Amino acid sequence: MKIAIAGGSGFIGTALTDRLVSEGHSVFILTRDKSNKPEKNGVTFVEWLKDGTHPEQELDGTDAFVNLAGENLNSGRWTDEKKKQIMDSRIEATRSVMDVIKKVDQKPEVLVNASAVGYYGTSFTETFTEKHIESGDDFLAEVVKRWEEEASHAQKESVRVAYMRFGVVLDEEEGALQKMLTPFKLFAGGPLGTGKQWMSWVHIDDVVGSIVFAIENREVSGPVNVTAPTPVQMKDFGKTLADVLNRPYWLPAPSIALKTLLGDMSVLVLEGQKVLPEKLERHEYSFEYKELKPALEDLLK
Repeated sequence: MKIAIAGGSGFIGTALTDRLVSEGHSVFILTRDKSNKPEKNGVTFVEWLKDGTHPEQELDGTDAFVNLAGENLNSGRWTDEKKKQIMDSRIEATRSVMDVIKKVDQKPEVLVNASAVGYYGTSFTETFTEKHIESGDDFLAEVVKRWEEEASHAQKESVRVAYMRFGVVLDEEEGALQKMLTPFKLFAGGPLGTGKQWMSWVHIDDVVGSIVFAIENREVSGPVNVTAPTPVQMKDFGKTLADVLNRPYWLPAPSIALKTLLGDMSVLVLEGQKVLPEKLERHEYSFEYKELKPALEDLLK
């Protein structure tokens, strides 16, 4: 298959590219500047998002588009300017993907668009599946809602759309897990805030696996919760992490201190939501990591 990826240089995009190339697919990565990109078998870099580029000329006949592009949520305090970058980067990239889809003669069969469980807002008590239609009312929920609305326009071009609502992605080198490791390695790990907030986690291998699954299965469309079937409360996540690292679990990080340190970004660790991957399970996606401890052991040992 010929597969185009926007955001292919990020940690999810890199892992996805490796998987697709290993399976014999041709991957076309959209980039602002291909002059400094290393050559890689099975991968073609296509310039976009700057004057004079015409990515549609190289992407006609693409079987699937995957849109992972957007400002990293974890790359700095959420100032007003940062929030604008988080929102605008996602809207701009998705509109640009839509522009390419409109211009190609042979349309892709599917657009797999990144999204997030932040759509649901936060809750200590509710359990969310894809059947939960109403979005939350915080900043992240608004970002996800507008992101999905932009991607939905692909349906007007008779393109199937899957919104991959990622939970907290666990990866050995990047993402949230690495930020959580430092206090544990210093023998100072402990609960964040109350510890009662839910963490809907997912191993990077299942993120990649679910994207490939959505590409290959035509019955998969609309919202898709990309989370392990066993979400945990933050206190249990911390205890499991400490156990895997053979470190103590004792020093709590007070909510007020985290709010002062992180500002609005503190919502990522102090609040959460219990999300279940009902659609993936209904369509019989086979998770590589259903339980937290084996997932952490794979990543950290």
